[in-house]
Amino acid sequence: MESPVETQVGKLLRERGETVALAESLTGGLVGSLLTDVPGSSDYFDRATVAYSNDSKLEALGVTRESIDDHGAVSETVAVEMARGARDGAGTDWGVSTTGVAGPTGGTEQKPVGLVWVGIARAADWGSGGSFARAERHVFDADRLAVKRASAEAALELLARGLDN
Repeated sequence: MESPVETQVGKLLRERGETVALAESLTGGLVGSLLTDVPGSSDYFDRATVAYSNDSKLEALGVTRESIDDHGAVSETVAVEMARGARDGAGTDWGVSTTGVAGPTGGTEQKPVGLVWVGIARAADWGSGGSFARAERHVFDADRLAVKRASAEAALELLARGLDN
């Protein structure tokens, strides 16, 4: 049986000597909980910011008001800014973010319940050109708790793929 994604991520971060910080919205700390389920996670896990409101995204993570106004909190742009804010605010190698509509209410035709954006941001050495940030869109057809769990796992899977490159 394959190890859970949080174990894989921990192994990769430890092998690389790298660290991660999180910016969580809809997952409410679940990504951090999964990471800290792994013994020795203090070697690579720095912090998690749970920024549920728009104001907290601005204040704690540096997401711009224009991004939220123009794209909404549940968007690729905001997911990327949240991941960058987590990474840069903590001074870690990696930032990971989650934003979405967990349901059962709050969805719209454009942004249905289950729509989630997960983001990662990598800080490479200055001048190397290796830093990047990106986000992935997912739509999970499930109840609130299952959407949160699937979102947390998707965020860690995105990080695992980033670490594996």
